Amino acid sequence: MGDVVVTLPDGSELEVERGSTVEDVAHEIGPGLGRDTVAGVVDGDLVDAVTPLTEDCRLEIVTEDSDEYLSVLRHSAAHVFAQALQRRYPEAKLTIGPWTDDGFYYDITGVDLDEADLEAIEAEAEEIIAADYDIERELVDREAAFERYADNPFKRDILETEAADEDPVSFYRQDGFYDLCQGPHVESTGEIGGFALLEISAAYWRGDEDNESLTRVYGTAFPTGAELEEYLEQRRQAKERDHRRLGRELDLFSVPDYSPGCVHFHPNGMAIRRELEEYIRTQNEQLGYEEVWTPELNKAELWKPTGHYDAFKQEGEMFAWEQDETEYGLKPMNCANHAHLYDRETRSYRDLPVRFSEFGTCYRNEQSGELSGLLRVRGFTQDDGHALVRPDQLRDEIVRVLRAIEDIYANFDLDVEYVLETKGDNAVGSDEIWETATDALRSALESEGLSYSIDAGEAAFYGPKIGANAIDALGREWTIGTVQTDFNIPERLDLTYVGEDNEEHRPVMIHRALLGTFERFMGVITEHFNGKFPLWLAPEQVRILPISDDNLGYAHRVKNDLEADGFRVGVEDRSWTIGKKIQATHEDRVPYMLILGDDEESAGTISVRDRKERERNGVDPETFRPPLREERAEKRTEPDFLD
Repeated sequence: MGDVVVTLPDGSELEVERGSTVEDVAHEIGPGLGRDTVAGVVDGDLVDAVTPLTEDCRLEIVTEDSDEYLSVLRHSAAHVFAQALQRRYPEAKLTIGPWTDDGFYYDITGVDLDEADLEAIEAEAEEIIAADYDIERELVDREAAFERYADNPFKRDILETEAADEDPVSFYRQDGFYDLCQGPHVESTGEIGGFALLEISAAYWRGDEDNESLTRVYGTAFPTGAELEEYLEQRRQAKERDHRRLGRELDLFSVPDYSPGCVHFHPNGMAIRRELEEYIRTQNEQLGYEEVWTPELNKAELWKPTGHYDAFKQEGEMFAWEQDETEYGLKPMNCANHAHLYDRETRSYRDLPVRFSEFGTCYRNEQSGELSGLLRVRGFTQDDGHALVRPDQLRDEIVRVLRAIEDIYANFDLDVEYVLETKGDNAVGSDEIWETATDALRSALESEGLSYSIDAGEAAFYGPKIGANAIDALGREWTIGTVQTDFNIPERLDLTYVGEDNEEHRPVMIHRALLGTFERFMGVITEHFNGKFPLWLAPEQVRILPISDDNLGYAHRVKNDLEADGFRVGVEDRSWTIGKKIQATHEDRVPYMLILGDDEESAGTISVRDRKERERNGVDPETFRPPLREERAEKRTEPDFLD
């Protein structure tokens, strides 16, 4: 039968008999680890402890102390929900119920649910957890599996697709409930210390709008009730900070029904976007990028050599149509256009790096059920950039981008965590190319002393990627910036430069986005700052509140002086009490308000109040503006004139 070589996280290797399970390997390492084994991670995939190892692989043993344990627990929680649902609604049909980063969901049909029904289902689930039922794997022959699901076309579909090669088929059982499943799961329902059902939404089978409509129930689970309560509190805070609500209240943007997934920026939102654009434009200039613009409409032929056409068409993500026997499309990315700009002339080794930046608008056909405000859209504008470099310039170029990302995110008071995404099953190009590209990213991270995790198999088809994940004020993680190395597109598009030896050589392409997309980044920082934007970003930086109409003339003179310094200033001239004007300004999250009455006008002073409700009277306007200019220039995140 032969042996397989198992590579452990510390790099050591262990030879075991082919067909040994994850649990067998754990026992081989040590009896204690064997007893504690819950599951395993084989070549990046989370699998059951009884999964056989049939070829050489990388293996990590999952115990209750592992990060992956929470995913296993939540998978079991999805089964608890399904059992609870069918106890109360026996007619309900189950489809799929995976774990997610925040918990789990289960797509169901055959029963009409609304959020008012969740409380009773949750109570049923709590009884199942309290009963501490064993969760046991059972193997069922294919014919019996189909018989179990004689009236469930969704489970039969899974048997005919994902489980087509399985005989027997894996099920998991607890009490009298069973579900078609590969695992992994915890040992018993009682391991779930905190369980909650969160919300309901619509979904489609297989995520395809042409398929049956389903009901998706979201939930979460934790090992302890305290962890659940902490999560629910964070969720409550996140709801208060929801950028969609703040977008309405602060009049930042809208997504009308006639343009689903395509954002309309209102004047307030556009003020923020313009500031972000100018900031990134400055960063690009410092990094040596030349700004370009390329069209959104192109012939589909442009994307075929690179592999993007097949990749996006296969996923149904490209907007494309045929006209006059020619297929056209809206560009899903900018790199092919930038490659054309590079290739329009002969390049010398002395010319490299050649760097192009573009605020390029792209379109991808996201499923309607997945669209969400600014965070998940169909039309988006990337702060995109592509550098064509010699191989000897690769690491240094990546380092320059990483340093820029570090500096940029610090200005938004965002911590950054890095993830290295490696070669997946859909990769194009040789193993050697991928290894070289991945090593360049890894070397750049390590040379800068930046810690990172590895997301095995998650890279785009054309090259490995560093994802820059921003950590917001609530501790949530958002993937925003990216740096990718790409040997494949230059090869496929025959991009060259003339080397010092007077021969043609192949450049390397670096794809990078500092903020990602303006839409997504604005959604993230709106929630991160809870709408209380730093002075430099705030749509309205100062609002002047005249106590009476008699003070309007003085208010406008003060406004003109501030506008001469480039500040965005408003005058509240509605016939409200000063108390109501102050309250409205706080609700609009304006960094500074200036209160002007007869005393201020006669003395030529202002009363300054900030959104932290601090106040100082008798301020000379000439002493107010210079610190304000400094606060804006240094991009401080909080108003500090009154510190």
